[in-house]
Amino acid sequence: MTIINRVLPELRQAYTEFPGFRLEEDLTWSRSLLSHPPSKRSEHVLTSNRMIPRDDGSEMLVKIYEPAKRKQDKLPAMLWIHGGGFVMGHPDMDDVLCERFVQAANCVVVSIDYRLAPEHPYPAAIEDCYAGLVWMTNKEQSLGIDVRRVAIAGASGGGGLTVALALMARDKGGPSIIFQMPLYPMLDNRNETHSSYEIIDDHATWNRTNNMTAWRMYLGEEENINALSPYAVPSRAENLAGLPPTYICIGQLDLFRDETLDYVTRLAQAGVEVEFHLYPGSYHCFEVFVPEAKISQLAIQNYLDAMARALNI
Repeated sequence: MTIINRVLPELRQAYTEFPGFRLEEDLTWSRSLLSHPPSKRSEHVLTSNRMIPRDDGSEMLVKIYEPAKRKQDKLPAMLWIHGGGFVMGHPDMDDVLCERFVQAANCVVVSIDYRLAPEHPYPAAIEDCYAGLVWMTNKEQSLGIDVRRVAIAGASGGGGLTVALALMARDKGGPSIIFQMPLYPMLDNRNETHSSYEIIDDHATWNRTNNMTAWRMYLGEEENINALSPYAVPSRAENLAGLPPTYICIGQLDLFRDETLDYVTRLAQAGVEVEFHLYPGSYHCFEVFVPEAKISQLAIQNYLDAMARALNI
């Protein structure tokens, strides 16, 4: 049975119409596929941009989303890390989603514009994520956040960076994170799983060829050395104990299915509280491509509710 016949009917049209990324042949064009026109924004959420410093003296953009009418001086906070396989994407593409997190969890969301490969290979992206987390928690007064209630979240490549950031924060002794939400995360550069060989269709929203190319771009010239670090390739982490409670979801027809299942299993074995959802007939980023589908609405509501529960304990 071909993959398209396994896709839920309500998700098929978007799958067949998607041209597929061509990272090797035309990265600029591939990046343009993630450029969304301005969408209708919520009047209940305020958005602002800020430039924050990196250790090397350069600056990084962060987008801050907060309730337009606060009822508390200090709100919980969430650091959001956009997707794009480490080589594409921008915070702007997740404006609506970040607004929904603000409204669902009554929180402040900080979304970071981390550096992309291949122009900036590992460790640039994870260093930016950690810098963003440190900045956010250090600015608790000006941002009006409660540093006792901080979560991190991201999707796809951003999901992989979320997992890496949780490991780094644990190993560095902070900042403290009470919850992580890596959605269909990009965790393993080895591409040895069954699902890695299963999802090869050119129409796939993320396939084996693109995954191998993106990992090569991300790991750079020192690929063989960098790939050994769990901060680069989170699936290499041997010790998962001490990580925060975790929420993960993925489609059954996602390339990352098997590496995600392995991560979920090892989290549970390490004593980490984990909630996991596997959506049948669904491909990578299905709820982004077809947000009106019933299964997409279910998936979105499930992770919004999970974040609201975690940040409002």
